[in-house]
Amino acid sequence: MTEPLFRDDSYLRSCEARVVEITGDGAIVLDRTVFYATSGGQPGDCGYLERADGSRTAITTALYADGKTGHRHIPAAGEALPEAGETVTVHVDWAQRYRFMRMHTALHIICAVLKTKITGCQIGAEESRIDLDMPEPPERETIEAAIREAVGKDMAVTMEWITDEELDANPGLIKSMSVSPPRGSGKVRLVRIGEDFDLQPCGGTHVSRTSEIGRVEITKMEKKGKLNRRIRIRLAD
Repeated sequence: MTEPLFRDDSYLRSCEARVVEITGDGAIVLDRTVFYATSGGQPGDCGYLERADGSRTAITTALYADGKTGHRHIPAAGEALPEAGETVTVHVDWAQRYRFMRMHTALHIICAVLKTKITGCQIGAEESRIDLDMPEPPERETIEAAIREAVGKDMAVTMEWITDEELDANPGLIKSMSVSPPRGSGKVRLVRIGEDFDLQPCGGTHVSRTSEIGRVEITKMEKKGKLNRRIRIRLAD
């Protein structure tokens, strides 16, 4: 089992970890990590592992294994691998991670502004998209103005935990129709924006205040079915 340090602190950029295993296909399993593993529309982090002698093993992404209780750190082709039992320092590519955090939080704001369910999303460093269950969204300018207002309020983005049973008793908290909230430990993490702006289960990484998102532009709005609308965004910086 890999301890997901990013789940409690998205701003951690590095940590010490022990190599638990090198899998048959060359993936690296650690006892703890700051790398987010691909899930929920958010890509896995990249970065590198630093060994005691100062050498580095480049990591291209991280993937979940064993029902999301373990991480596989995927090394770049041809990289020298550490050995099981070795202690390494894990370094995440912070510039990319921080863009993912800003994008991810922006998508939460769009969902809250439009007050509808999410049918899918994909987070990227340059462009992200969110698919929503609605017949017709407001005009682009109206949505952008609502996003600017939410960002400008500098609302706190915080985390809290509830049990699986509490989530089952409050199904309205679940905003996604395509991705199930991360379960397995008996508790579920909720992400709250402001006092009552938005509250929903989410295992991804987010900024701590909405002002960190910066200016968001909608690049395209698409009809993807009778009740499915896709909104593409980018960070305007």
